[in-house]
Amino acid sequence: MSQPPEYDFWLFDLDGTLIDVEADYPRQVFDQVGERLGYEFSDRQMRILWHGLTGSRNDQLQEWGLDPEAFWPIYHDVEDATARAKAAYLYDDADTLLSMIDAPTGIVTHSQPYLTGPTLEALGLREEFDTVVCCDEELGWKPDPVPVERAMADLNVAGSGHTGVMVGDSPHDIGAARNAGLDGIHVERFDASERPGAVESDRRVRRLDELA
Repeated sequence: MSQPPEYDFWLFDLDGTLIDVEADYPRQVFDQVGERLGYEFSDRQMRILWHGLTGSRNDQLQEWGLDPEAFWPIYHDVEDATARAKAAYLYDDADTLLSMIDAPTGIVTHSQPYLTGPTLEALGLREEFDTVVCCDEELGWKPDPVPVERAMADLNVAGSGHTGVMVGDSPHDIGAARNAGLDGIHVERFDASERPGAVESDRRVRRLDELA
């Protein structure tokens, strides 16, 4: 079997990189959020926010005339960990790549612990990773390197002498990789025209098994 590129460790974003959810789940979430806000989200708006296609979600909300401080508490109240876990699935190409890596691995995600934990458990993935770091206001948000550095510390690979990579589907993932001194691999699962600009990564793939 072919082997993936040789890195001492691998870090991954979660949603949109390793896993996704069935399409009807985010539609239900945004319908409920929109009902509370008195706002109707189109399918395109839902896709942009769910996958962070335009970069900062807060900037995007403000562009649409929505207050992020009003949006996020409602969004997190609507999101149900059990429902999301049931709707989640692992990309087959991610499964292939993970099965081939013989090195420490970790996840660095904007998804919060109350959602991340049940989803990883439901997919049988929790034991596949040596660390899982969930970004927050205290730790920082990608492209801030601190969450990535926390994962590196957990894996005991911080400092010189180690070659690592961060794999993600957004410019924030690649920015965090570069800011932490890692290679950045961008997996583009959408039409690149939906993004406002190119994601400048060390490598871009459409599927993770292309790395084999």
